[in-house]
Amino acid sequence: MDPLFDRINVRDLLSGHDLSDPSTPLSAPDLRLIISRLESHSLHIKSKVRSYLLSHREDFASLFSQCNDAVFKTNEISDNVSGILSLISDRPIDVEICKLVDEIGRTTKEAREKREMLGLLKIIVGICERLEGARSAFSDGRLRFAAEEVKELKKALRIGDEEEGEPIVYGLLRKQWADLFDEMQDLFSKFMENAVRFEQDSRTIRVKYKLCVDKMDGIELHTVMEAMDVAGILDYSLAKAADLIIKHAITPAVSYGSPAMFAEDVNQGSEGISETVLKILPSQDCKIVDVDGDAIYARVIQVIKFIFKHICFENGSWIRSFGRLTWPRISDIIISKFLSKVVPEDASKLVDFQKIVKCTSEFEFSLKEMMFISASDGKDYRLSSFSENVEVHFAFRKKTEILGKARNSLLQCDFSLPQDYTSKGPLLKNDGMAINSSNQVDLIFSSERCVVSKAASQLMELVHQTLQDVCLSSARVALEFYHAVRDAILLYEAVIPVKLERQLDGINQVAILMYNDCLFLSQEILGLAFEYRTDFPDSIKEHAVFADMAPRFHLMAEEILQRQIRIVIFNLREAIDGADGFQNTHQMQQFESAKFSMDQAVFILEKVHIIWEPLLRPSTYKRSMCMVLESVFSRITKDILLLDDLAAEETLQLQRLIHMMLDNLSSLLKSLISAFDSNAKSEEDTSRPIDDLIPSLRKIRKLGELLDMPLKSITSAWESGELMSCGFTILELKDFIRAIFADSTLRKECIWRIENKGGMTTQQSKAMEQYSTQQVHLGVSMLIKLPILEQVDTNCHDLNRWLKKTLPTSQHFSWP
Repeated sequence: MDPLFDRINVRDLLSGHDLSDPSTPLSAPDLRLIISRLESHSLHIKSKVRSYLLSHREDFASLFSQCNDAVFKTNEISDNVSGILSLISDRPIDVEICKLVDEIGRTTKEAREKREMLGLLKIIVGICERLEGARSAFSDGRLRFAAEEVKELKKALRIGDEEEGEPIVYGLLRKQWADLFDEMQDLFSKFMENAVRFEQDSRTIRVKYKLCVDKMDGIELHTVMEAMDVAGILDYSLAKAADLIIKHAITPAVSYGSPAMFAEDVNQGSEGISETVLKILPSQDCKIVDVDGDAIYARVIQVIKFIFKHICFENGSWIRSFGRLTWPRISDIIISKFLSKVVPEDASKLVDFQKIVKCTSEFEFSLKEMMFISASDGKDYRLSSFSENVEVHFAFRKKTEILGKARNSLLQCDFSLPQDYTSKGPLLKNDGMAINSSNQVDLIFSSERCVVSKAASQLMELVHQTLQDVCLSSARVALEFYHAVRDAILLYEAVIPVKLERQLDGINQVAILMYNDCLFLSQEILGLAFEYRTDFPDSIKEHAVFADMAPRFHLMAEEILQRQIRIVIFNLREAIDGADGFQNTHQMQQFESAKFSMDQAVFILEKVHIIWEPLLRPSTYKRSMCMVLESVFSRITKDILLLDDLAAEETLQLQRLIHMMLDNLSSLLKSLISAFDSNAKSEEDTSRPIDDLIPSLRKIRKLGELLDMPLKSITSAWESGELMSCGFTILELKDFIRAIFADSTLRKECIWRIENKGGMTTQQSKAMEQYSTQQVHLGVSMLIKLPILEQVDTNCHDLNRWLKKTLPTSQHFSWP
């Protein structure tokens, strides 16, 4: 049969036709041929199927017979099942069985729950009875039994191990236990208060052995101690007794300089020892000072032995509990009242302190033998640790002292100077010109001197003293001293700027003193390593660094000076603003206003002169004052040159104002010349005129001459290069001529000569003006921002040489 079900291939039906191209359409004859062949093939298949069925007739008959039997049996089974189901539905026994099983389960569960509830009830009743029994035992004086019951009930009630979802009754029982425990603690505390008492009148600590509390009479102290130990509340109950003994016995025993003495007394009764007494007696000789600590440690041992014998009954666990309560406080008292006070103040006396170290070690060994302190816990050996590290404590104490002195010096200094400082001249080293004073100091890396505050001089004295001690100290002490020196120096940076914040916002000597302080400190700091490093202990030579702090103070000095210069320039500009651009000075009111502004600017400059000259180094004074004067003269010159129309009388008034200002500033200009001469480095420097220091000074002087100069003379001065050397530009000169002289043929001719014959073109003049402005800003920024002001001279000379090579001969000018 398999060949019958093979796939029919159309290609086989059209074997004679080319079907390689699937897109080729079939013709009608081809389709009729395919239909004919398919019908023939179908008949062939039917013939083969019929032949196959006829040849296997018996097999098919047997198969159909088996299927018929299976169907019959299935119907029979279905009938049987239907009969059984009808029988069951008429009498439902299974339902009755299920109900019976469920009832048996419920009854069994209820019985089990009742048994569990009965057991729990028995336990609760038992716990309640035990709680009542423990409470009654306390009332009857059976303290040990009651304490054991409380301890066992704590485990039974799982105190501290509560779980969620527990019965409410457990919470009630725990509350009853907590109330009982509190009552027990209060009772034992009363017993200990009754047992250990301090009598103020006789200064006596009395320990009673027969106790009476709340109608309970004749209770032994030993029994109370046992019960407290069993209940686990020994620490709580002994706390008040421990505090009493520390306050009235240990503290007087450790008192350094006025110690107390102790005497024990035992009172015998009919039934034995009834009480013991520790009497606290004043020392026979209060002038005796125990330097080594033998007597102090002996007195403390005497008190602890009294506790060990008469309160703890020589029980190791009890005395250990008492030690845990008291030893941290006792050790602190011994350290604060004795050990810290005998720490040597001089490094040479550290060797003598070894006796105290030995006594301290023996003292702690005695306490360890009595089990007052632990033999394994290193934290209990605090006294030995302190005494063995005495070098560190000595260094810490000295460091605190050094920083305290530095801080007090900085806070107490008012930065004031005697009045005679305002008349002093330049401060030079050993030339006989300067007045000797404790406020004048030499600068290590400069040939000049400067005036510093008392705070800075005292601070550096303290630093030098401490560094000398560093050279003579051990490595550990030296390291602490080194850090103390750094911290003391940095205190100036932390304290003084905040303290003097208001003064730094005005023009006064405080800011200049602070500038000198920072400059002095920066140079001193740089010299510390060269002066002391070779004598430092080897272990800190690599770690001792001071140079990192010097730039901070130098930067602070520069910031203070810059701030002062900015404040002065701001005040001067405000004063000049009052002149209203020097307009209409031919009117009396405007002239008086301009004159007042000029006088105000002169007053500010004289005030700055009086403050700065005696305090600043000559080089710094020269540069700073030149900067200020340059800003004033350039501003006034600029305002006058901006005037677009000037009457003849107005030019005379402006000339008068300029001459008056220069005359009033003559003493200031002379001080600059003297400061320049005193700080000159060569003959070439001394020959430089004052106009080279302040470029705008030559310009404003020349401006005063131009105000009453004829037009031809002005033109000749420009053609000769004189005006250009004074800093005038072609634009400024042309505007100035137009403002003064009326329009005429002569004015046009002169302007033409200025533009074409005597100097630079308009474009060149603009470029020159822009270049000059840039160079002025460059010079000012160099003067302010250079980290070392001594470098400014060299930079300015180099700039002058470059200008002489670059600019034409007629355009040469010197840089200040």
